[in-house]
Amino acid sequence: MESKKRGILERLDAGEVVVGDGGYVMQLERRGYVKAGHWTPESAVEHPEAVRQLHREFLRAGADVMQTFTFYCSEDKLELSGNVKTISGAQINDAACNLAREVADEGGALVAGGVSQTPCYVLSHNETEVKAIFKKQMDDFLKKDIDFLVVEYFEHVEEAVWAVEVLKTSGKTVAATLCIAPQGDMHGVPPGECAVRLVRAGADIVGINCHLDPLTCVQTVKLMKEGLEKAGLKAHLMIQPLGFHTPECNLGGYVSLPEFPFALETRAMTRWDIHKYAREAYNAGIRYIGGCCGFEPYHIRAIAEELAAERGFLPPASEKHGLWGAALEMHTKPWVRARARREYWENLLPASGRPKCPSMATPANDGLTEK
Repeated sequence: MESKKRGILERLDAGEVVVGDGGYVMQLERRGYVKAGHWTPESAVEHPEAVRQLHREFLRAGADVMQTFTFYCSEDKLELSGNVKTISGAQINDAACNLAREVADEGGALVAGGVSQTPCYVLSHNETEVKAIFKKQMDDFLKKDIDFLVVEYFEHVEEAVWAVEVLKTSGKTVAATLCIAPQGDMHGVPPGECAVRLVRAGADIVGINCHLDPLTCVQTVKLMKEGLEKAGLKAHLMIQPLGFHTPECNLGGYVSLPEFPFALETRAMTRWDIHKYAREAYNAGIRYIGGCCGFEPYHIRAIAEELAAERGFLPPASEKHGLWGAALEMHTKPWVRARARREYWENLLPASGRPKCPSMATPANDGLTEK
């Protein structure tokens, strides 16, 4: 357990696999604690037991990092949502840090304080105002026992660079992930150039999160890696993609799908999809591997199980599960027992179960954030 106490860079520098946690806003919305569309994290104060339980499930599934439930927790976003009247961003940040630390300490995990894109950037593009928002949230984090900082869910690399520049003044390790497609950010900046800008701004770890499916996100991280190599720069790579199939998405990602946000279950990844994703990410040289919206605890467990040999252990959530359906060997039905093997699940082509279900959708053209 001694290695569990080491910092994020110590683990990554040693070549270890770091398993991230999964999504929070969508999972908690489904459970009745978050308002869809606004996705603000006031439930860290209003319903701490719900947030704590989700943290705990991700930890048990094998996550090495507990991200604070502080997505969209900037004062301008909270005010714009109209969702929070008597709770401040500072209160949410404080409660979220406490919950993440409480659960992380149960299993030797690290705590990461996260900031995300702001409405202020789109409305004003004022660097001073935007940076002040990030500094306010960073100051809240620094009052707590966090281990490193994460810049996540940014559609514009310019804003992400501003966030990195602010968070780097903390002296903490900074990871930065963009929610962009292989075509680049919303201003058309290619992934490789995005990675270069983030690292030059001070990011120690760079990568992709949310908006698109896992294998698409792996492709984008590969482009980021190529850009860094051409520029002679080094950084650790990170990926926390969407837990849904999005083959027809445009630059706006899954928010442009007609199923967003209330019917995405039809696109959910199976655990076997996640096994494939974890292996693809590992083979691409990515060592910080987790998930975002749509990633339930069992998806995180699939990452941990796929990379069990590399990590040297299985998570507690695998104790009754068995690898590759091995627990099915005790089933009373012979045709179910026959499924207790890797080959069956790897080659399965799941049916949708929905008569006349379309194989593709037409994404909305207005799914893009204004530039």
